[in-house]
Amino acid sequence: MKARRFEWEGATATATAIRAWAADSAPAVEVAPIEREVVEGGDAAVLRLTARFDATASAPESLRVDPSRAEAALAELGPALREAFELAAANIRTVAAAQLAPEREVELPQGQRVKLREVAVGAAGIYAPGGRAAYPSSVLMCAIPAQVAGVERIALASPPGPDGNPQPLVLAAAALCGIGEIYAIGGAQAIFALAHGTESIDPVDVIAGPGNAWVREAKRAVSGLVGIDSLAGPSELMAIVGHDTDPEWAALDLCAQAEHGADGPLLVAGVEEHVLEAIAAATERAAATRPSVAEAPLALVAVPDLEAAADLANAFAPEHLQLFDEDASLLAGRIRTAGCVFAGRYGATAFGDYVAGSNHVLPTGGAGRFSGPLGPAAFRRRISTVEIPAAAAAALAPRVDALARAEGFPVHAESAMIRR
Repeated sequence: MKARRFEWEGATATATAIRAWAADSAPAVEVAPIEREVVEGGDAAVLRLTARFDATASAPESLRVDPSRAEAALAELGPALREAFELAAANIRTVAAAQLAPEREVELPQGQRVKLREVAVGAAGIYAPGGRAAYPSSVLMCAIPAQVAGVERIALASPPGPDGNPQPLVLAAAALCGIGEIYAIGGAQAIFALAHGTESIDPVDVIAGPGNAWVREAKRAVSGLVGIDSLAGPSELMAIVGHDTDPEWAALDLCAQAEHGADGPLLVAGVEEHVLEAIAAATERAAATRPSVAEAPLALVAVPDLEAAADLANAFAPEHLQLFDEDASLLAGRIRTAGCVFAGRYGATAFGDYVAGSNHVLPTGGAGRFSGPLGPAAFRRRISTVEIPAAAAAALAPRVDALARAEGFPVHAESAMIRR
């Protein structure tokens, strides 16, 4: 773990300094050449890129995976793992369903009515990462909100393993969700293939799912061509700790996030210096004996008080925020930008990663300032239906006439006034 102490310089300045330090250790990413190759070369290019970047894989003969492989993978799950999959799926579905908004109708004083309703997009592409580990949980986190939203076509892309197919656990999660369209491709090329389409892949309307820096930058590049959930890149965790925080618990929570890789920053803020020192030491010990923990950057900040810690969290906008302090529930109310807040000493981020029901596809890199957790809304779009009776048209037309002529659009004015 690459630990560094930061002096308190105010919330914004301290958060900016930590982000800059963490970014220095991240690789520079350029995805435009990959996009050009996919757009120009289609299936052949995607297969070539898969062979180049997914080094552990046998290059698949076809991008499309036979759904029977997913059904077989689901049938092979042991009872305990199958039960965990089903519990996670049920909780994710319950929380997602609670987010659906009813149709609304507003009647305005002039007599016109505006009806607001939401409809699902036609097709969603979801991405489940590979590489260091299998991510069947990401399949559940992405597919279930899309299904709750009413999306008819869901296409899953996930990197191929040694046999040329996605990880068996990923396939099992796909079968549990009833996904029949699965592609053995990963990285930036998967995002570009879903967005632009190839000979084998029809383009989608929205792409969702976490990934590494390459996936994040590819999603940034296609945003506007398709919708994206958020810029969910390397995983990150901030913890606000208090005098009664157990250093060993905090250390394990930090190391758990470092299992995702070395690119995601970790941040601990607290008032008491001795608590920060104890957590730093415990984290170093825990990381040294756990081979799955990557050498992630760990920032430690002594803050003047808990209000300053909350201000730092709002400036840093962490993907995950754990509140260890005994006043966690009160402190949670001050947080405005974190992707997901875990309040209380028992609220480990690991619960949210799997079975709590909240979604683990969250904004990273400070994107929590303008986006939030993945949910059904990412797969739905709002439609307005406007009904203007004759009396309302008569009342509104003179206002349209005045505004349109002021903007230099006289025919707009005529269009309204003829209905008066």
